[in-house]
Amino acid sequence: MKLSILDQSPIFYGETEGDALQSSKELAVLADRLGYTRYGVTEHHDLEHVACPAPEVLLSYIGAHTEEIRLGAGAILLPHYQPYKVAEVFHTLATLFPGRIDLGLGRAPGGSAEATTALSPRFLEEVRKMPEKVEELLRFLNHDFPKDHMFHSVEARPVPNQRPEPWLLGTGKKSALLAAEYNMSYAFGYFMSDHDGRELLNTYRINFVGERPYTILAVSVICSETTARADELAHWTHVVNEARTKGEKALISVEEAKRVSLPKYKTKLISGTFEAVKQKLMTLEEKYEPDELMITTIMPNREERLTSYQLLGEAIEKE
Repeated sequence: MKLSILDQSPIFYGETEGDALQSSKELAVLADRLGYTRYGVTEHHDLEHVACPAPEVLLSYIGAHTEEIRLGAGAILLPHYQPYKVAEVFHTLATLFPGRIDLGLGRAPGGSAEATTALSPRFLEEVRKMPEKVEELLRFLNHDFPKDHMFHSVEARPVPNQRPEPWLLGTGKKSALLAAEYNMSYAFGYFMSDHDGRELLNTYRINFVGERPYTILAVSVICSETTARADELAHWTHVVNEARTKGEKALISVEEAKRVSLPKYKTKLISGTFEAVKQKLMTLEEKYEPDELMITTIMPNREERLTSYQLLGEAIEKE
């Protein structure tokens, strides 16, 4: 089972944004030691419960404290930025950490309407340009503009010996087709999509223009030492998510969450002891046939988040 991590840099109950960024570094060091394949950092803007609006900055810090694990954005929200600048940033990272840098791309706004406008006043127009921006970015990474193109002589420096590995994070047909057209790996955001996803992954595979398509399934997981604690943490997660959708206070303790009753809900969250989680992940593998599972885990505290990833990571070492 090939496992990776998608880190949203959550702010834990009773902690600060600075604590959250340090927790991301701490988790990356653990993941590096346990043999996780890659470590992706998400991009969000002006949200009270997550701490990283600039993945490239956090990745440089994490890179200095890790040795082998691949590092990347999951994902840079390309409509906000010029492709040339993104290429320069990730070429710099790839120069600092050779053979370890990924460049995940997405098209979501990553924050409120006001924050989105502050970043990109013509965001919807830039979203419509996503295919063109992806092509331009890939050409800057590869330095292969046609000779008659205005950017033919422009290079995104520094030039690394191994370029960043691009992939696309998405939940819809457009992203699947775009990844296939440009010979990119495709990560399906299973945990944040109402779609089943199998049709999208098959669409990507069928339309892929390169030698071998590569798929990643991004899944939300809570792994605990007991079923009872896993159930409490899963309930906390649903209470917090419900509060966020209503714009209410979301940074609460497990004890506070226990006092909140919720109607029966359908969820894609996978929770339980290691054996239970492993069986559920194996079922997902059989159903979706991904090349890799990317795990995201939101907990009320850093200790239990580390435990969750450690329980899964120790299984990697045993295989």
